[in-house]
Amino acid sequence: MNDPIERVVRPRRSFIFSPGLQPAMFPKALASGTDIVCVELEDGIAPKDKAAARKAGLALFASPQADDGVERIVRINCLRTAFGLADVQAVLATDTPPPALMLPKVLSPDEIVWLDDILTERGHLTRLHIIIETNAALEAAYEIAQASPRIDALFFGGVDMAAELRCKNAWEPLLYARSRVAHAAAGAGIDAIDVPYLDLQDLDGMETEARLARDLGFSGKGSIHPKQIAILNRAFTPDAVAVAQAKKILQAFADADTGLVVVDGKLIEKPVLREMNRILAIAERVSA
Repeated sequence: MNDPIERVVRPRRSFIFSPGLQPAMFPKALASGTDIVCVELEDGIAPKDKAAARKAGLALFASPQADDGVERIVRINCLRTAFGLADVQAVLATDTPPPALMLPKVLSPDEIVWLDDILTERGHLTRLHIIIETNAALEAAYEIAQASPRIDALFFGGVDMAAELRCKNAWEPLLYARSRVAHAAAGAGIDAIDVPYLDLQDLDGMETEARLARDLGFSGKGSIHPKQIAILNRAFTPDAVAVAQAKKILQAFADADTGLVVVDGKLIEKPVLREMNRILAIAERVSA
């Protein structure tokens, strides 16, 4: 598996779905302020409409996409279903594939390896985003995250995961599962994106959960309505204090040329440099 594109650090603070069956909604989603727009071919599409959604959704990428800083993804159906296989065949058949695919209901790393291989054979540079929402995927999350250099992020599918774990869909019962996803993503040097908050009337609760996810190591969180996006972007944007501290730490290591330094009375070792560089990269992309 050769790395088709070097991973780029970019803001993935928020995402929103746009139904493949309604292509007219795609430009509105792109203009919503979100970092990621995901064209939906899976759960949001009824079986009778799958073929039409697939055709309309993939047709959105027939023309060159604007360089507007918004990441574009298509969520296909599970690879172990006829709908999922038809989605993959359609992606392979087009000369203008989506920039990235989101894979739902993954069970093992083998699924990702298989898709990577056939995308490579076709010559597509399509990136991959993996949803961890099954018990099997949670158990194999670390291996899944390492399965392909095409992978840019793990998405935590909290609703399906709660059903699989037979637990309440709430922060504390799902903390162990979220932690495993954050651990796996960090091990692979990729982003972890949290599940959308489903109560549209509780924006304060959503912001609290977003900040908890951020502190756990997540890079962003999904939305189900545009009114949630600005709050999510704010929660996951490094503030001025974090940016200044990152610059101070990086400069301290540059000046010291050693494996550890003391900044503001705190001992800091070199492994933190990757996160400091990530903070600065995201801050720069956001300000741009």
